Amino acid sequence: MKEDPKNPIKNKNNLPESVSLDLKAISNFFFEVGMLKKISRTGYPFLGSGGESVAEHSFRVAIIGHVLSEMAGYENPYRVVLMCLLHDLSETRTGDQNYVHKQYVQADEKKAYWDATQGLPCSDLYRSLWLEYSQMETEASLIAHDADQLDLLLELKEQLDLGNPYAKKWIFHLLKRLHTEPAKKLASQILETDWTSWWFDGHDSWWKKNNK
Repeated sequence: MKEDPKNPIKNKNNLPESVSLDLKAISNFFFEVGMLKKISRTGYPFLGSGGESVAEHSFRVAIIGHVLSEMAGYENPYRVVLMCLLHDLSETRTGDQNYVHKQYVQADEKKAYWDATQGLPCSDLYRSLWLEYSQMETEASLIAHDADQLDLLLELKEQLDLGNPYAKKWIFHLLKRLHTEPAKKLASQILETDWTSWWFDGHDSWWKKNNK
C-alpha cells in the first residue's frame, strides 16, 4: 500500500448529503476512544517504575511524528499525525500487550480495529492508515513507528535520570528498532538531555523571585 505523499489525506467515504450518518455508531466510537485514557501501558511494571495511559502515549507520539515528518521533509506530515493518533486504537478491545505478553497471547488487532471503526464515515481512511502502519512499507509508517519508539525513549530516559538502572537495558534494544535518520539523531540528543532541563537549566531567576 504505497501512498502518494503529495496528496492530502482524503476520506474515501465522502457521503452525499442525502445519506444519513450513523450518529449512534459515531457516539459509541467517541466513548470507546475515551477508554484509552483509562487503559494503562503494561510494560512499566516490568521496568519497575513509571507509568502512563495509552491515550497519554498516543498524544506525544503524534507530536513527535509531526516533528519527525518535518525533519525528514515528508510532504504530508498530517498523514503521519493521524496514523500516530490511531496506531493503538485497537487496544480499547485487546488491552495493551507488552513484549512479555506477546510471547504467550496473540490478540486479533485487526478484528478489534475493524469492529471499533464500524459505521464511521471515515472507517476506510482509519483502516487504511492502520494497515499501512502495520505493514511498515511506506515512509509515513516508518516515521510513525519511530515516533512510537521515541516516546518510549523519552519515558525511559526520565526513569534513567531518576535512578532506574534497568532503563539503560531497555534503551539498548530500543535504539536498534529505529528506522529513519532524523529519529536516530533525535535519539542521540535525547540521551544527552536531562529530562528536567527544559525548565530547570538557565532559570535560576525563577527560584530567586520566590526566595524572599
